[in-house]
Amino acid sequence: MRLSTKGRYAVMAMADLARRQDAAERAVALADIAARQEISLSYLEQLFARLRRKGLVQSARGPGGGYRLARAADATTIAEIVHAVDEPIRATRCSSPGKGCMLKGERCLTHDLWESLGHQIDNYLGSVSLADVIGGRLAGGQRAA
Repeated sequence: MRLSTKGRYAVMAMADLARRQDAAERAVALADIAARQEISLSYLEQLFARLRRKGLVQSARGPGGGYRLARAADATTIAEIVHAVDEPIRATRCSSPGKGCMLKGERCLTHDLWESLGHQIDNYLGSVSLADVIGGRLAGGQRAA
C-alpha cells in the first residue's frame, strides 16, 4: 500500500497550516507553506483548490491573504484530507469496485486480506486529527488518549 504524493503533500501542508494558524490569527500564504515544506507552489494551489471545495480550508484574498482551516485542527481528520484530494485508500490492485484483479475479473486469493487492510488504514487515518499530528501525539504509532 502506497499513498501518493497528492495525499502526503496535502496532509503535510494542512499540518503546516494548522501549526501556523495556531501561532497567528492571520491567513497563511501558500508560498510560505510551499517554501517550508519544499512542495511546488503550483501543486499546492491545485491541492488547496480541492481542499477548499471540500470545506476543509477557507481562502482570504488581498494583502495578508492566504488560507485558514475551516474548522479546528482537532475536528479535522487525516482521512478527510486524503479523501478531499481524491486519494483512494485501498490496498487491493483491483481497478474498479466489484470487479477482481484477475484477467477474467475474478478476485485474487488474497483480495479479502488487502481489502481489510485498506479498511484498517482508512479507520486509523479517520481516528487521527490534525491536532494529533501537530501535537506529536503519534509516537510509536499509537494515538495518545
